[in-house]
Amino acid sequence: MPNKTFYSILFLLFIGSTCFSQSDSTKVDTDLMVVSDTITREPINILAPSKAAFYSAVLPGLGQAYNKKYWKIPIVVGAITTGILIYDHNNREYHRYRDAYKSRLAGYSNDEFWGQNADGSPLASPRVSNDGLIRAQESLRRNKEISLLVTIGIYALNIIDANVDAHLLQYNVDENLALKPHFKYNELENTSDLGVTVNFKF
Repeated sequence: MPNKTFYSILFLLFIGSTCFSQSDSTKVDTDLMVVSDTITREPINILAPSKAAFYSAVLPGLGQAYNKKYWKIPIVVGAITTGILIYDHNNREYHRYRDAYKSRLAGYSNDEFWGQNADGSPLASPRVSNDGLIRAQESLRRNKEISLLVTIGIYALNIIDANVDAHLLQYNVDENLALKPHFKYNELENTSDLGVTVNFKF
């Protein structure tokens, strides 16, 4: 039958192993706590997309500046300015032909599209007929409406672009997480494999 010394040794070994495991778990917990404390993430601003859209609605290009996409500002401003200038040109030309047509309906023959002789008297027949004035008005009115719709569309795209950019800027891009397509030629089956590889480093 084992003596008391043997039981004493077993008891001491049990106590020592328990203390060792507790110290190890404490160390692991401490290490985990330090790691978790050192991980910092920027808070997500849920109002950022709304602010960017609002700024672009008030002044085109301002939302892009809010998102720090400064290279987009000349594109937005240039596109909207071009649309406005085209609309203004078509509108002025439309009113030129419309005023001349109204003048002829009133019985006058001194509009800019009638034409004059060398002595300054009106031509016997107009250089641009009444039908030509009507066709020009219809064409210019159509161009004017199209340019207005395109300008409004660019203005709306400017707001959508600022909103989407603000959403995408808040995604956490981690270098330890990668999603990459891969292409591999299978020599055994004489086929090609196309897929997506997800890599996660930890």
